[in-house]
Amino acid sequence: MADIPAILTRSKDAGHTIFTRGAWNLNIIGVRSAARKANVFDDQMHVAFKDETGQWVNLSFECTTDPGAYWLAKPMQVTGTAIMAPGQYRGSHKIGKHRGKYTALVQTGGRVSYFRDNDKDEILDMEPGTEQSGYIGLNLHKAGSDSTSVDRWSAGCQVIANSLEFDIFMALVQKSASLYGDTFTYTLLED
Repeated sequence: MADIPAILTRSKDAGHTIFTRGAWNLNIIGVRSAARKANVFDDQMHVAFKDETGQWVNLSFECTTDPGAYWLAKPMQVTGTAIMAPGQYRGSHKIGKHRGKYTALVQTGGRVSYFRDNDKDEILDMEPGTEQSGYIGLNLHKAGSDSTSVDRWSAGCQVIANSLEFDIFMALVQKSASLYGDTFTYTLLED
């Protein structure tokens, strides 16, 4: 696997499964920035796969893996705003409607680990040992046409900043789904 993208090597080194068989078998990997700034799209969403010629492709999209300042200040739950914990979530997402509006990857059965941030400031609180696990609707979706601030776009979801890039992401998801089914694994790493 000499030509394998570095993001896949990194994921494998972290103990996660990578999908290497067949064309269009997607590895969807979020990378949370070490800066951990709330309200900015400073993270990356990678989609790594082999094309029909067997060559590796790695596309990267600007995103956030953190909630926006709006939802940190005004949590939807009394226990606080969700922040997805790093890890690999096998079969956690399926093609579906985000909030009933447009096609995205929605958490529809696979449990994810997350933290709850309840102090209503813009510091992302992710204390080791405080993770919870469950189905709480942490989707992979889009922001606006070219968003520069997270604000209300994320209450804990993984959100691609640019809607045109999200369209490319979903085209890849649809292609993969036509071959392997509509269930996807999501992996979240940290810098």
